[in-house]
Amino acid sequence: MKNILVLCTGNSCRSQIAEGYLRYFAANSAGIYSAGIETHGVNPKAIQVMGEDGIDISNHTSNNIAEYLNIPFDYVITVCDNANENCPYLPGNFARFHHNFPDPAKASGSPDEVIDEFRRVRNLIKEYCKNFIAEQISK
Repeated sequence: MKNILVLCTGNSCRSQIAEGYLRYFAANSAGIYSAGIETHGVNPKAIQVMGEDGIDISNHTSNNIAEYLNIPFDYVITVCDNANENCPYLPGNFARFHHNFPDPAKASGSPDEVIDEFRRVRNLIKEYCKNFIAEQISK
């Protein structure tokens, strides 16, 4: 079974959403992990918008990359430029992927505008994860 790590700055929004979708699309064909260079806790709005799409990430935890140094990853996906540029050394031979998704936690405006930005980013991540699993795991 392949192991996939999703890495972001704070492991609160984008990487949590990606972990949820990668788990969904991979079913039981890959081990999915997410971590941050820092830990900021799982964002309640990320939990909300994932729940709206039928995926429960309410039991996810915000983890630091240092917790996973002993796991042999096959793929590492960075989902923000900061994590891509500041990714600590990870042992092993893995394929690295990068896609800079907007940070929905930085959205401003009315509560409806903010949640709409979370939904927009969620949908971008969902499409990326669906394609990633189809191209890398299910081939």
